[in-house]
Amino acid sequence: MITLSHYLFLSMLLFALGVTGLMVRRNAIILLMSVELMLNAANLAVVAFARFRPAPASADNGMVFVFMVMAVAAAEVAVGLAILFNLYRQRRTVNADELNVLKG
Repeated sequence: MITLSHYLFLSMLLFALGVTGLMVRRNAIILLMSVELMLNAANLAVVAFARFRPAPASADNGMVFVFMVMAVAAAEVAVGLAILFNLYRQRRTVNADELNVLKG
């Protein structure tokens, strides 16, 4: 039987993988994918807590929260990719170390 600790371990593993991707890689697209992986890991933990909570009405609150996080993540990806496409047209690279256009 799968317990809450199994879901939380998987969530922790996915979050650690996302943090590792942020720390190691310099490709801006990989950085966006790492942020998405971290958001999905947090979503998995919220859904697991909502599922294993004894009160049945609390599962709805967790699912609404996850839906809102997914909507914000989709908007973040759309805006991030639009910025990356424009930067790629100007600089011909997506390496985060070489993208210093946004500095003040």
